[in-house]
Amino acid sequence: MTQKIQSVRGMNDLLPEQSGQWEWFEDTVREVFRQYGYRLIRTPIVEPTGLFIRSIGEVTDIVEKEMYSFEDALNGDQLSLRPEATAGIVRSAIENGWLYNSPQRVWTLGPMFRHERPAKGRYRQFHQFDVEALGFEGPDVDAEQILMLWRVWKRLGITDVQLEINSIGDPAERRAHREKLIDYFKSHQQLLDEDAQRRLYSNPLRILDTKNSTMQELVNAAPKLIDFLGEPSRVHFEGLQGLLSQEGLTFTINPRLVRGMDYYNRSVFEWVSSALGTPLTIAGGGRYDGLFEQLGGKPTPACGFGIGNERIMLLLQAQNLCPPPLLPDVYIVHLDTEGFANRVAESLRDVGKRVIFHAGGGSFKSQMKKADLSGARYALIIGTQEVEKGGVMLKPLRQEQEQRFIALADLASAMF
Repeated sequence: MTQKIQSVRGMNDLLPEQSGQWEWFEDTVREVFRQYGYRLIRTPIVEPTGLFIRSIGEVTDIVEKEMYSFEDALNGDQLSLRPEATAGIVRSAIENGWLYNSPQRVWTLGPMFRHERPAKGRYRQFHQFDVEALGFEGPDVDAEQILMLWRVWKRLGITDVQLEINSIGDPAERRAHREKLIDYFKSHQQLLDEDAQRRLYSNPLRILDTKNSTMQELVNAAPKLIDFLGEPSRVHFEGLQGLLSQEGLTFTINPRLVRGMDYYNRSVFEWVSSALGTPLTIAGGGRYDGLFEQLGGKPTPACGFGIGNERIMLLLQAQNLCPPPLLPDVYIVHLDTEGFANRVAESLRDVGKRVIFHAGGGSFKSQMKKADLSGARYALIIGTQEVEKGGVMLKPLRQEQEQRFIALADLASAMF
């Protein structure tokens, strides 16, 4: 017997039984983005590996451990499946010059790839909404994006979610903080794990993002970047806080919040939920004013965020927030009347009805069983007698009512 081929670990199928909930979630989010003037952009799933090394940072978990990278066998190019969307969007903006006339608000949706250990809400292929505001200095647009997410949560019915914010300053401020961090961790070097030892001199800020429980006390006592902010960064961060407070949005300043990519500066944020027990980041982002220059473009202020779609779906399903599935209105049962039955089906679709046309033959009894299993509200039964009379038998499937003959001219009004 031929061996079955299984899906790749951490990469899951989205089955028809689940897809309706995903469509509702995605449509809800899209509509909020439209309300704020953000437009759709689509970029490739595969990008040059160098794009992510230069943007995310060479000494990060994503680049060092998690990227799916390979050499193009045809031309030797070094390529990677995208682990996030921001770098590709910035690359597109530079390459196509679509910031030439004015700033842009854009969003995208699609799969991302990271070779992580699969766990609840964490997969090797995962899906994100990604939102970017390019050419805006803020902090007004930073606040706009956070408030836009707040509106998304309210539309979806999500309530158990908290906002954490921080400022990681500008490069000069991070350099001053970096020196103090190195001195601090050097004085406690015997407490550092292997990852932290390796990053002590190359990227000590990443040590603050450790998940090692034995290092939490050490990290909590480390020098805080927020204490090194200069006047422009402090004014920007205070401005963001003021705008959020004016809208009645509560938040916590988390001095350890640094995000996982090196391109961030100034304001960063995460939305965290504990509704599933363990705190999960369901959305996060921040400002990245230096990324355009890093990738060969002109200096361009920008900020953005990503939503972890799988994690949102876990929340929605656990709290029964998803609407019931959208079921068909009609299942057409027919015998030796395919042409007439097809015309009936198309006429109902013309007026916006969801119609399943039975295919594959079978007796009336077997077709009626499938009609009932389909979830349709009505079965339309069409035999030769119905064709001769110019109508159908209408049988309610979800109500205790008798079936009755309906002329074609009266069908739509009789059903709905």
